[in-house]
Amino acid sequence: MSVNITLLVIMGVLFACGIYLLTERSLTRVLLGIVLMGNAVNLLILAMAGPPGKAPMVTDGVAAEDYSDPLPQALILTAIVITFAVTAFMLGIIYRSWWLSRKDDVQDDDEDRRVGQAVAWDAEDDADLPTETSEFATAAEVAADDDGGLGEDPSCTTPAGALAKRAAERRASEAHAGALAEAIRELQERRGPGPGGAAEPDAENKEGGTQ
Repeated sequence: MSVNITLLVIMGVLFACGIYLLTERSLTRVLLGIVLMGNAVNLLILAMAGPPGKAPMVTDGVAAEDYSDPLPQALILTAIVITFAVTAFMLGIIYRSWWLSRKDDVQDDDEDRRVGQAVAWDAEDDADLPTETSEFATAAEVAADDDGGLGEDPSCTTPAGALAKRAAERRASEAHAGALAEAIRELQERRGPGPGGAAEPDAENKEGGTQ
């Protein structure tokens, strides 16, 4: 198979011009770059299709290698339709941009500029921690203290045991506070409300007051 040098040169020029136009800020130039690159791709597919041959219609007495490959032709037709759709879409964007601002240049976003100029180092996330702020004991604390450096009873030989003991003490305190509140409520119900909503004094206090 011989390669057509002319198609390769034209294809290279179209690719170079298309890539250059795609880097511009003008939407019109971007559209021209898309069209040029689409034509360059079509030429690439055509150059890779092989030598021309007969129409791909089965005929008696014709060898298979004498037919032309229909697949590249179908791919080129599909690429033409896609390029046409992209061109129509870009024309709509260009018209809208021109109608709003009388120009088709792509503007920089202020937030993107601020992010691009921001310092990569963050004082909160990247600063070195002077001390260990985790509630779990470090390896040095575990080696130096029986309870893992948590300040608990030495009988708790591991940080997990110390945390379990602390949780048990907290639950006991909550149960004691609940029992005390329940006793106060039962005492108030037993005494009952007095006149005007106040609790009535005890019988002994009444007798002492009359005497």
